[in-house]
Amino acid sequence: MAIQILQLSSLEKIFLNDGGREDTLTKASALKGERFSYQIAFRSEGDRNSRARLSIEIDAGLPVSVRRVGNVPSELPLYPEISDDDYLCREPGLYPDPLFDDVEGEIISAAGSWHSIWVTVDIPSDCRGGNYPIKIKFIGEDFSENRFQQEKQLELKVIDAVLPSQNLIYTQWFHADCIASYYGLEIFSEEHWQRIGQFMETAVKNGVNMILTPVFTPPLDTMIGAERPTTQLVKVKKEESSYSFDFSKLKRWIDLAKEKGIGYFEISHLFTQWGAACAPKIIAEVKGKEKKIFGWETAGDSPEYRGFLTSFLPALTNFLRKEGIEKTTYFHISDEPKGKEQKEAYQRAKQIVTPFLKDYPIIDALSEVDFYKEGIVEHPIPSTDHIEPFLNEDIDPRWAYYCCSQSRDVANRFFSMPSYRNRILGTQLYLYGIQGFLHWGYNFYYSARSRRLINPFVTTDGDCAFPSGDPFSVYPGSDGPIESINLTIFHEALQDMRAFQLLEQFAGKEAVEELIQKEAGQKIRFDSYPKDSTFLLMLREKINCEIEKYIASL
Repeated sequence: MAIQILQLSSLEKIFLNDGGREDTLTKASALKGERFSYQIAFRSEGDRNSRARLSIEIDAGLPVSVRRVGNVPSELPLYPEISDDDYLCREPGLYPDPLFDDVEGEIISAAGSWHSIWVTVDIPSDCRGGNYPIKIKFIGEDFSENRFQQEKQLELKVIDAVLPSQNLIYTQWFHADCIASYYGLEIFSEEHWQRIGQFMETAVKNGVNMILTPVFTPPLDTMIGAERPTTQLVKVKKEESSYSFDFSKLKRWIDLAKEKGIGYFEISHLFTQWGAACAPKIIAEVKGKEKKIFGWETAGDSPEYRGFLTSFLPALTNFLRKEGIEKTTYFHISDEPKGKEQKEAYQRAKQIVTPFLKDYPIIDALSEVDFYKEGIVEHPIPSTDHIEPFLNEDIDPRWAYYCCSQSRDVANRFFSMPSYRNRILGTQLYLYGIQGFLHWGYNFYYSARSRRLINPFVTTDGDCAFPSGDPFSVYPGSDGPIESINLTIFHEALQDMRAFQLLEQFAGKEAVEELIQKEAGQKIRFDSYPKDSTFLLMLREKINCEIEKYIASL
């Protein structure tokens, strides 16, 4: 029996039915403190009964781990009507994405199908610079007990410079209710808190440093008139004509987030999505019983809700000051407002809260630059396919976001997209001085509009609502979150950004920008960039080489 083994970069996606391939990676470089990834793909050859058991041995002078790349179904890999030609596949099917940490004893290779393992090298910040050979040996036997052995080696050069800390503020919306629903837990029970901590830790490991904080149940992705499970961190008590607040759960959330490495907090939206028409769901103790006091039936500009915010916001901001996070906390009014009617509703909502939030940035995702020009949104987060008019304005700090709608010409992380289309965003964020980035789906395990709980290992598109890869970046494993290709590649984009910033310390930003554009052979924009993996891989090698030259000259 024969087995074919190939060594490939992290930017390749290995499909079960892939055609012929060749080794594309034999050597690479990385900085100290960087997490470097690559893949080894394999396929057994033989008849339908030929399968191979493979065990893996690793010989390296650096911490190396391997994970199995799993395949999950997608019924909606893209939106046909608003897509371009830069997709790997346009058909429903199985796509590689979850990275299963179960390569302990053996893995099975089925005849005729390609599989891969994901190799991760966690380079210590204090390691010695130099060349490190990484040898991975496959030892196996087929079911007829015929034995075989193959080995792959990567020469990894560690540059004697430490990757600087991330200064981009990055939030991927954290859905605490989805964690409770999937694992069948009582919300904010001790086990739920434990799971929340696990998911926070994985997010931070992959560059997330801001967390959506549900002071009240976030009014996001909810069908009008329906409700998401209550994840309200602030306990409210309603008296005859006043309110009191207990922030003890909110304090626990903040303390846990800080412990896991979160540095920024975004308070959940104070009004409903798409125009601020209504109040979010708010539960209060009324005469000793818990009761919903606000929700879809409450107009956002009603006297009752206005009175509540007049009491709540001063109490909240006083608590934030006591916790010492007033300089790192951001507020939202309403997500993605559009059009004249929603603009007017948003403006009314802003007028209610602004007197209490003068010292806090209010950030919201939107696509229409008039909201900024008219002073309605002072800190806009434009979508990447509508960002050009915002780049012409004097906005500081600059933010950007994408979601399912950004599916033509611009970067995104759908299963069906090549991974370079995910990783290119780091280069774009650097070139245009973007200081914050938002994505809505860290762990959204509901169908569209939160109608039902889904199994993310089976339903990856929110019931054919969002292209697979958009609703979540981690899978809920029995022992905690399971990382994905799309999460890991985005982290590589963030590492690219940090490497550019390190070179900038030596050469200046203009020189770094010139190097990037020269390597690209074109002016990189959000909707125009080299559409191949080789550009990004060679660019990082060039950046690393330049850093090494400056380090040697010191």
